[in-house]
Amino acid sequence: MLPLVEFPEIVERYAPWFEEVFSPQAYIEFKRYVSGLMVLENKTVEAINRLMVVEARSQSSLNRLLNRSPFSLEALNEARLAMLASQPGSQMKEKGVLSVDDTLLTHTGRHIEHIAKLYDHVSHSYVWAHNLVTLHYSDDWTDYPVRFALWKPVDVAKLEAGMRAAGVPIKKSKEALKESAPAKWRSYLIGVWKRRRAKYPQIQTLYATKLDMAQAMLQAWVTRHPQMKLPVTFDSWYTQPSFCRFIDETLHLPYVGTLTEDDKIILREGKVTLGTFVKRLQQEHREALKQGKPPLFRPITISFKGEQEQYFSYCKTHRIHSYGKKRLVINFRQADLTDTPTILISNRLRWQARGITRIRRHRWPVEVYHQEGKAEGLDQYQLRNFSAIERHIALVAVVYSMLRTAQQDPDLRTELQRQLKVELEGHPAAWRRTTQAYALWSLALFISIGLAQGYTLEALMAPLIHAICQA
Repeated sequence: MLPLVEFPEIVERYAPWFEEVFSPQAYIEFKRYVSGLMVLENKTVEAINRLMVVEARSQSSLNRLLNRSPFSLEALNEARLAMLASQPGSQMKEKGVLSVDDTLLTHTGRHIEHIAKLYDHVSHSYVWAHNLVTLHYSDDWTDYPVRFALWKPVDVAKLEAGMRAAGVPIKKSKEALKESAPAKWRSYLIGVWKRRRAKYPQIQTLYATKLDMAQAMLQAWVTRHPQMKLPVTFDSWYTQPSFCRFIDETLHLPYVGTLTEDDKIILREGKVTLGTFVKRLQQEHREALKQGKPPLFRPITISFKGEQEQYFSYCKTHRIHSYGKKRLVINFRQADLTDTPTILISNRLRWQARGITRIRRHRWPVEVYHQEGKAEGLDQYQLRNFSAIERHIALVAVVYSMLRTAQQDPDLRTELQRQLKVELEGHPAAWRRTTQAYALWSLALFISIGLAQGYTLEALMAPLIHAICQA
């Protein structure tokens, strides 16, 4: 509920990177909006506008930024990445890792454009939400989103019309589902589309799955960074044969995926589940220890974000059903192998457990970003228009990236520590709190200077009290 009497120092320092993206008026609104996202707890357009004492304007100006200002999201993203590259600590590095993940942005209103009823693995229930797919960069110094997009649920009528126009066979016996069971009709059409789109390339653009979106983001990244061969890592949902083949054979990038105990390994005696295979290895490992033989699971230590982590790892090349010959790593955190294992595969057959595990560990920051991004307002929008929601999410990414750039900016750190008399911590949440503290300091200076200039306390406080009461 803190009114802003000036733009935060971080915004003033990094906003010029984005000036060419906007018109002069939209640039002011950009600074107002990202300042509100960075400092205020209530991230709605109305709350940001009411608590913005500096450059006070009507709420319609902020609404125009999100709904009608003709700035390019691609240009905004390029400016954001250029800002991050301006500091050595936040530049992409050879030891960096790309990860793919998605998160639900839940809302109660079902009339928001492209919102869908989706399964939430946290609450174990279906919720109304948008689904945000993110390509994230991480190294031991920093991490941030590289590209991101909101998934759109399939337009069933458009899909059916497009497939019929392309001559894709649709069973007449299934058409009754259109009225009697719309959900089954949708599932049937999507299934046909997935099976037939290789044969009928003209239907490819009728719908995009989350895997399609992830592939497009990775392709765009490779096009922009042709010399960087960063590994890509992802969880079990994205570890699907077609996605892995695309990364390996089309992009020629290394990857580390995640398998489940239900996936199958091909042994001499045939296919068995990885769950069965792991249990067999555990038994052989314990017998080897009793007999004084080399263990199957060996201790390894990796460095992650400056911390040392130990695992007990099995690493060998195997044939995995539907994936072919891959490097298989099975990790336990406990020496007695009693905890739940993590099962990894990689297309680099010469890599060892330590390197594969380090890469997979860098998948975690994208989940942290989704959590911290929600603190910055990622899911706190009261907007119905889909393009406005996309812009809001892009501006939240700008805020997060400003905080990440500030974290690696020694000159800014020195200046803020001098003014606030505090030792700044390194993660974005701490820098956000620092920005809030700076806003409090600015407010105190505003009142102090006003009193010194002869204004009464009542005159100085009136606009501030009004802003808080209206928020």
